[in-house]
Parts: sequence; structure tokens; C-alpha cells
Amino acid sequence: MLRQAQHERGVCGHSIHKITITNFFCSATHEGKMNPTPEVRTLLPHWLLPQTLQTRMLLLIMGLLLCLISATGVFVAGLISSILEEYMGRSALNVSKTVALIPHIQNELLGGEPGGVQPLAEAIRTATGARFVVVGDREGRRYSHPVPERIGKLMVGGDNRPALEEGKAYISKAVGTLGPSIRGKTAIFDQDQNIIGVVSVGYLLEAVDKVIAQYQQKILLMILTLLGVGVVGALLIARGVKRAILGLEPREIAQLYKERNAILESIREGVIAINSQGVITMMNQEASAILHLESDAHVNRNITEVLPQTRMLEVLQTGKSQFDQEMEIGGNEVIVNRVPIFEGERVTGVVSSFRPKHEIDQLVRKLSQIQEYSDVLRAQTHEYSNKLHTIAGLIQLGSHRDAIDLIAKETSGYQELLNLLTSAVPDPLISAIILGKYNRAQELKVEFSVDPESRMANLPSVLSREKVVTILGNLLENALEAALENDRPPQVKLSMTDLGNDLIFEVEDSGAGINPELERQIFKEGFTTRSRAGRGLGLHLMQKALTYLKGYLTLGSSELGGAAFTIIIPKNTEPHE
Repeated sequence: MLRQAQHERGVCGHSIHKITITNFFCSATHEGKMNPTPEVRTLLPHWLLPQTLQTRMLLLIMGLLLCLISATGVFVAGLISSILEEYMGRSALNVSKTVALIPHIQNELLGGEPGGVQPLAEAIRTATGARFVVVGDREGRRYSHPVPERIGKLMVGGDNRPALEEGKAYISKAVGTLGPSIRGKTAIFDQDQNIIGVVSVGYLLEAVDKVIAQYQQKILLMILTLLGVGVVGALLIARGVKRAILGLEPREIAQLYKERNAILESIREGVIAINSQGVITMMNQEASAILHLESDAHVNRNITEVLPQTRMLEVLQTGKSQFDQEMEIGGNEVIVNRVPIFEGERVTGVVSSFRPKHEIDQLVRKLSQIQEYSDVLRAQTHEYSNKLHTIAGLIQLGSHRDAIDLIAKETSGYQELLNLLTSAVPDPLISAIILGKYNRAQELKVEFSVDPESRMANLPSVLSREKVVTILGNLLENALEAALENDRPPQVKLSMTDLGNDLIFEVEDSGAGINPELERQIFKEGFTTRSRAGRGLGLHLMQKALTYLKGYLTLGSSELGGAAFTIIIPKNTEPHE
């Protein structure tokens, strides 16, 4: 049993030595299967090679359990064997010491007659469970033996010398006539302390091995039980780990990590992630550049130490996303999006992405220019298509004079507006929106005029042209629609000036005017007096842009019969959110 257990331990140790942890976490294929190393391929057939992380973990844990439990079993079995041998040896020695002190035994040895020793020795042997109780004289001749025929013969084993020559009491192992045994030997002394004989009490090793085997069976049963429990536990652990990493293999996780880093570094937005304690777990290079920070130096620090004004902790508490929020970081205006990370119902972190506002403003400016040019071209195309059809009809009808007058009229009005805008409004965005609304007015059959005294050339460089375009475009569009809702001839008039410390725009229409009861509501998002869908946004956007520029609006009555909106925008005041 001991040799078998030692053999098992050696085999297991050899396997663990060869199949190392690095072998268990080797490369994986794109299909999620593991690629074993060449070292493992030489040890195992192909069909036995573990293919997945779960299988590798299961085999690793089972192998470790098997080695540990086997080593423990071998140690316990050896310990029990030693204890039993020690116990039986001491029992044999104690019995031999007791027999050596019996006066009857001493007298019989002194008398030289062995007949009276045998019954007493056999009674002691039976009572103590020993295999033999042998009493011998000074020459080692037996006075008692379990086999009566061997009485009178010399004792066998060659281990009597320390007792007969030195008077010692000791434990020994030897092979006698009954077989290998554990013996307790004690010298017999007379009253003058002279050695007169020896007592040998023994237990056969065969009997000891039987007792040990019983205990070893129990140990083996315990090992198998523990191994079974370990297999179940290893399976649960492997499944738990596999579930925790979303069923991915190590190579797939490494590939995802590389892709994640590449994606984060490729986007032109700053990205910062925090965990549930508000500690920064990730910061890409773009975020470091925008914030003028070193990304590696600030990972694992609390977000409030790096960005005291952050609102990521608010998202962490509420679990509600925040989109397109404007804030100032390090003197730079940025547009921020904040999204919570959920694990079930619990918020475990927040990811914030942000980009400098001036980059978005550039995109908005380009889009605004394209949109205004598109509106101008669309209106011109539609209007001039009608004009061309009218001129073609007049020519076909022979009314050449009327065709010439129409051409001269159209050329004169449009050219006058172009000349005015070129000299008085050099800014292309503002000129484009005015020209676009002029063509829109021609399309709607609304008379649109610009005060010839108007001038808008002195615009501050820091002033957002996009905001001014938003204000003027929505105000003119609203006036054009209002002019059509009245029986009077539809008219819209624009006046503007940049004299003094303010930029002033005034738009008048010939519509029905604004009901005084509705003056406080017309700037609310979604409010409209018209039934068509998609209305109620123009004046709200205009008011929002005006607030950004720190301007204000007055509302009055127009000489044309409708409403008059006056916009005042300070030149020298920095805009705010």
C-alpha cells in the first residue's frame, strides 16, 4: 500500500512538473479553442489535449488536488504505521518487563527446570494478545514457547546480546521461527542483580500489517471522497470563472484588450473611466492631451483629485446618463457625455467622453454654411424656374416688351440687394442668410426689403457667427410665415446697425402681430400658434442663442401692421453658457 501510494505520488509529481501553469494558459485559436504547447503534445494524445480554459482549469485543479491528497494520504499512512509499530513495540516491551519481575520466573531459572515457566508464559500471552512470550536462560535456551516442541532449544533472531550481556530493555525487529516480528526484550535479574535470563515478547509484523491495512482502507476511502468533492468544486470554480469572463478564452480576452486600446487611442475624443469608488481606471492619450495631463500618472487616483469640477460622481450615484453637457476644463470649453456602467442593477463605474467645443463649433460652422448655401440655391432655383417659365410664356405670346420689363425688374432688385450686402455686410455667413431669406421671400410671394442705411461690418472676432445666423435666420423665417397670415400685402423688412457698443437687428412684418397674453410663451420649446407639426422650435432656438451671446430682445408693433422684433447683442461681452 505504501509503495503503491508512493508510486502514485511520483507519477502525479512528474505530470505536474511537465504540464506547468504556462501550459494551461497557452494560446487559443480564433474559434476560442486553446493551442497546447509542443511539450504537452508529446505527452498526451491529441484527443486528450484540453481545448478550453474551463477544461484546463478543471484538469489543473484536479491534478493539484490529487497530488496534495495523495501526498497527505501517504504521509498519514506512514504516520499510522509508525505509531502502530511504536505502540506494539512499547506494549511488547512493557509485557516483557512485567514478566521479568515475576519471582516465579526468576526461581524457575535459578532452579534450572523449565517446566513451570510454560503455563505462566502462555497465560500471559493469551491475556495480552501477544504472538509469543518466550523466556530464555543465560545461554538463550527457551523455557517457554507457543509451540511446546521448541522448548529447550536456543532462541532465534540474534538480538539477545544487549539484554544478556548489558542488561538492557529494548525493542527490536527480527525474524524468528514464527516469522518477522516486533519484539520487546528485557533481561531477568536475580536478587543480586546478576543476569540470569531474558524475556522476549513479540507481535508478528504480519498482524501489524493487517491492522495498518484496515486504517489504510479508511484513508483511501477518505482520499476518494475528498477527490470527488474536489472535482465538483473544481467544476463549479471553472464554470464560475468562465461565466465571469463572459465565456471568452485567454487569447480572445487579450485580443479584445488590444482592440480596446487601439480603439480608444484612435478616436479623437478624450475618454476617462472610473470605478464604483471614483478611482480612475483608464485615461486615453487624447484625454491627457486635452486636459494637459499625463495619463499614466493619474490612473488609480480619485477623479476629484484630477478634475474637481467633474459630475461623473453624480452619474455614479444616480445611474442616469448625461449627454452633450458643456463645461470648462483647464480653461478649455468641452462637450461632455457621461454614461454609467451597469452590472445587473448596480452601477459599477462611469465612462466620460469629451471633445473640445471649438472643434464642434468648426463643424457646426461648416454645416451652417453648407445649409445656408443649399437654401439659397434651392430658393433661387425654384424662383428663377418660375421666372424663366413666365418669360418664356410672354415671348410665346408675343409680349416682348413685358418680358424685357420683367427681366429688368428682377435683375435690378436682386442686384441692388447684392450690392448692399457686399458693401454693408462683408461677413459671408450673415450675407448668405439674408440672401437666402430674400429668395425664400420671393418664393412665398412676400416683399422682402433691407433698409438701405443698414450696416453690419464691425463684428467682433470672438463673436459666434453661427449663433448670429441662428438668431437672424429663425427671426426672418418666423416673420415670413407671419406675413402670410393676414389680408394685408405680405411684407418683411430688415434693419441692422453696428454703431456703438451693440449689434442691433430689427425685423418687422405685416402679420397679425403678437397677442400680449402670449408674449411670455412664444419662446418656450414646442409652443406654436400654427397647426402644422414640427413647429415651435425657431423662436426657442433663437432665444437660446441670444442668451449664449448675453443679448436680449424687445417686442413691439411694426409700421407694417404686424410685430417688430429688436435684437441687441453686446460687442465687448464674452459669451457664457
